[in-house]
Amino acid sequence: MPPGPAYRPDPRFWALGPEFADPVDAARFPAHHLRWRHDRAAAKVGLEGLDDREWVEHFGRFSPLPGQPAAPLALRYHGHQFRVYNPDLGDGRGFLFAQMREAGSRRLLDLGTKGSGVTPWSRAGDGRLTLKGGVREALATAMLEALGVPTSLTLSLVETGEALSRNDEPSPTRAAVLVRLSHSHIRFGSFQRLAAIERPDLMAILTDHVNDLYGGDPEDRSGAPATQLLERVVAAMARLTAAWMAAGFVHGVLNTDNMNINGESFDYGPYRFLPRNDPNFVAAYFDHSGLYSFGRQPEAVFWNLRQLAGALAEIAPVEDLVAPLNRFGDLYREALAGALVRRLGVEPAGPEADARLANAAFRALAEGGEALRWEPFFFDWFGGEASEARALAGPRAGLYGGEAFGELRRLLATRAPDRPERLSHAMFQAVEPEELLYDEIEGLWEAIAVRDDWAPFEAKLARLEAAREAWAL
Repeated sequence: MPPGPAYRPDPRFWALGPEFADPVDAARFPAHHLRWRHDRAAAKVGLEGLDDREWVEHFGRFSPLPGQPAAPLALRYHGHQFRVYNPDLGDGRGFLFAQMREAGSRRLLDLGTKGSGVTPWSRAGDGRLTLKGGVREALATAMLEALGVPTSLTLSLVETGEALSRNDEPSPTRAAVLVRLSHSHIRFGSFQRLAAIERPDLMAILTDHVNDLYGGDPEDRSGAPATQLLERVVAAMARLTAAWMAAGFVHGVLNTDNMNINGESFDYGPYRFLPRNDPNFVAAYFDHSGLYSFGRQPEAVFWNLRQLAGALAEIAPVEDLVAPLNRFGDLYREALAGALVRRLGVEPAGPEADARLANAAFRALAEGGEALRWEPFFFDWFGGEASEARALAGPRAGLYGGEAFGELRRLLATRAPDRPERLSHAMFQAVEPEELLYDEIEGLWEAIAVRDDWAPFEAKLARLEAAREAWAL
């Protein structure tokens, strides 16, 4: 069956030429067991009508989709990893497989892979992905989308029948190949590489490419191309960082090669969701200094933006790049207040009033301490005063009598619920919300690893889809 009428191939990155990426072949896998296909995401690009055999042919064996180039591309980039510059990066276990237009918005979308085989940038690695890594990424993207965070979507997960050796999980372990749907795979490190090899001509080409494809209406843009790009990326990253913080999400590895130019979260390794409010909480066991801890994520993102600006200084005066950078703090604070207001399910009341409510929410979370989990707090108070009776009759009622909660409740009493019909969703009739904490992920994986039981994983994804519909963020 061919793709549906919404399918609009538009493989733009291939037209940039050989200086930006390398054509590669996908690995040949001994088996292809389809473990997850995201039909709602596929419908965004007209691919939901593929049957399972066709799905595996395209997303397990990587036969080209109609209108797409025959050879996928492994993108070239450098990056700072834990603030140490590394020129030996690039797509080492993934590639750009296809590009197409999103139904409705007409935005360009990428299909990118993870675990699809060796590339010129594999650095002696095997180019593979563990099945556990794929399961974790599918869960992360589902939870983040439910919480309103700009994120890639896990389109496909195919188990490949290989046994992998890893030093951070019991081995041998099962292998998989994942396909993600994202609005771009161009990274901060893509620009850093061009600065490092002293190719301002290529920097100008890539900048124009990004502005033309992702910068909106040209008539609404002003200033030099590099300044236009940085202004847009700063604003997008402020929104993304605020969304992470409101979701209680810790990415874990905020290197410049993990930042894309559309402010979309992607490439999930040792992520965690907060059990409870803790600025020092880290996701990666190897982050010994807490560089990428929960509370330091805004600082880490701003540092990365400075590296992007430093690369763009190859084609723009430094003084023209300072103003966009300096806007990050204000944009982030405003975005964080807005994100917390949305998570509380009440109508906005302007920047100053929203900031007061956001600060009160953080003080209440701090007062709740070890006893108050992150997600249940937002679940209990979603809709503001409209949910007060439910919150005060629930399992955390004893926590909500403190002074900080008194301030929060007074402020919530001044706000009408936003789209109050959401409170009639079945999720809000439950005692507890959906969470995605470490122990639950490990339990879902154990069912797969020990019994090959996929039912709990599939049920969790179904519940997260229901949560997405309930929150409607």
